[in-house]
Amino acid sequence: MFDVCLLGTGGMVPLPYRYLTSLILRYNGTTILVDCGEGTQIPLQELRWGFKSINAVLFTHYHGDHITGLPGILYQMLNAERTEKLILMGPKGISILENMINVLFKNISFDIEFKELAEGEVLNIGDIVVKNTPVWHTVTCYGYSFEVKRLPEFDVEKAKKLNIPVKLWNALQHGQVVQYEGRIYTPDMVWGKERKGLKVSYSTDTRPTKSLIDLIKESDLFIGEGMYGDDKDLEKAIEKCHSTFSETAHIAKEANVTELWLTHYSPSLVNPVKFIKNATSIFPNTVIGKDLMIKSLKFSP
Repeated sequence: MFDVCLLGTGGMVPLPYRYLTSLILRYNGTTILVDCGEGTQIPLQELRWGFKSINAVLFTHYHGDHITGLPGILYQMLNAERTEKLILMGPKGISILENMINVLFKNISFDIEFKELAEGEVLNIGDIVVKNTPVWHTVTCYGYSFEVKRLPEFDVEKAKKLNIPVKLWNALQHGQVVQYEGRIYTPDMVWGKERKGLKVSYSTDTRPTKSLIDLIKESDLFIGEGMYGDDKDLEKAIEKCHSTFSETAHIAKEANVTELWLTHYSPSLVNPVKFIKNATSIFPNTVIGKDLMIKSLKFSP
């Protein structure tokens, strides 16, 4: 299963009932944290997925409400006696994180790799394929998609017709090339019809953009900007390079996603549920994101 948890849903400043926006995903032994504003370690403790299990932290951008929880995360990792390398990734400017860590920590018992991601760069973190696109904010900012590929169907008749020994079928189905009795067998010899994988996308701090629509297209779950619920705040959203519920719902509809979770609420948006119809009237399968909301995505039969 592809597990997704919204650790927090607030933007700008944390509130007593709302942590700052952060997302965590895990699949097949790989865990990725996306953004970590002030206090992110608290919902992570509540979630109980552990700190040592995090393989990489991705940053959408380097505004304070997206990065100031990093020292707390690192302290928790040190307390957990982590030894595995941690990768920190994000758009140009990641040196701000390196400087912050150098000031706050004298010795860290595990390696930290700082990776600046080029626009549109595609990388694999474990079995998760990560893509990015620049979005429209006051500073360089990325939206991300996370895809889990699925192997094609196993074609029994094809394998039999090629006289492939049954004991090789499992390895071939899982993408391994096998040499047996002087012959080389390749996965395509047993693979049949393609099967749909799983896709989760995440973007906050942006105005609506075509590049974002292209990135999140056909996502099973899109977690998107919900800074302002009231359409009357459109002028403010434009000025500050954020989005309203209805604008993000239009993005979800145009990208043909399956489900939309709104997040990254303004501190002044005390009751997001009050404005949910502004989104559901455009994209019915919209959910008001809440702290520690979890979803486990499964492959279709």
